[in-house]
Amino acid sequence: MAVRGAMLWMSAVGLMGACGGQPEQTPAPEAGDTVTTATQSLVPAPPTPFDSYLYIAGNLSVGSAVTGNTGTSANYEGYTLTVAAHTQVALEVTHLGTGMGVDTGLYVYGPKTQYGYGFMPRYGDDDSGYGELSKLPLATFNQAGEYLVVVGWSNGLAKNYRLQASCVGGACVQNPAPAPAGAQVTVAQFPLEGNLRALLNTGNAYREDMYSFLDRYDFAWPYSTPASLDAAAAAVLARSEYRGYRNDPTPDTYTYAAFQARMYGQFQPLHQAILDTYGEDGANAQVKSYFREFSTGPNGDNWRTLNVILLPASRHVLVYEQTAHEI
Repeated sequence: MAVRGAMLWMSAVGLMGACGGQPEQTPAPEAGDTVTTATQSLVPAPPTPFDSYLYIAGNLSVGSAVTGNTGTSANYEGYTLTVAAHTQVALEVTHLGTGMGVDTGLYVYGPKTQYGYGFMPRYGDDDSGYGELSKLPLATFNQAGEYLVVVGWSNGLAKNYRLQASCVGGACVQNPAPAPAGAQVTVAQFPLEGNLRALLNTGNAYREDMYSFLDRYDFAWPYSTPASLDAAAAAVLARSEYRGYRNDPTPDTYTYAAFQARMYGQFQPLHQAILDTYGEDGANAQVKSYFREFSTGPNGDNWRTLNVILLPASRHVLVYEQTAHEI
């Protein structure tokens, strides 16, 4: 059975050595010495509801940066980010322009509705940037609208920080060029949306001998022509959890409309929900399917199908794996 890893919002605090020559050796403590150690705290998402206390410091535009100051205590500040549908952005608290020792967290909410930005972050990071700074290399916005980017810090050092938003693909690319021949797709896994997870769970509760998985991957794509289904499938099969499907010599290809009949009936509500969730036109979506079967003993036959669903306009790859076994 394919192994599914959970998406972790926050990484462990890393240690970074100084550059330039051999590091100075710290003398070993002697008898009677007092040894103290210090670690920076993880910076979690802001406590909810945050509407009453979160300071909106200004607007952040794609292709620009803003500067703020941490003040003298741990806190959070927000910036509004307005984007077109299917915009792909990298967000980073940059080393350049940020004071030494600042430890940040970075979270994205939205789009804004009449009820606010919501309280569940769409994206979040603690220390993926330089040192203990935060970085989101890819944030894909399916819906047009106003989003909220929140910077938090654990140590109020009265130092500046610099938050940068860069276009990496989709609707924000100005005058995009066609994709070069053989352009590869590089996928990154993200948590599945709650509405799709609920439909999947409902289907999985229907029959003991049929079970399905649905995973979401995004890919940055700055070109005017779409990614190819073969490139998307190659990126998926390169992942170790799908290696069991690499030996299928004749995978099948379907239009998205034709693919619905290939889904077990209890999971077919996912078919339209996937398009609605990511704002994709079904005429553009494509599916490549890989099959394998094996037996674990008498009455132990297993049948499994891996379906790579390319959503080219929204820059997503959904991997729908359905399994069945004898009982």
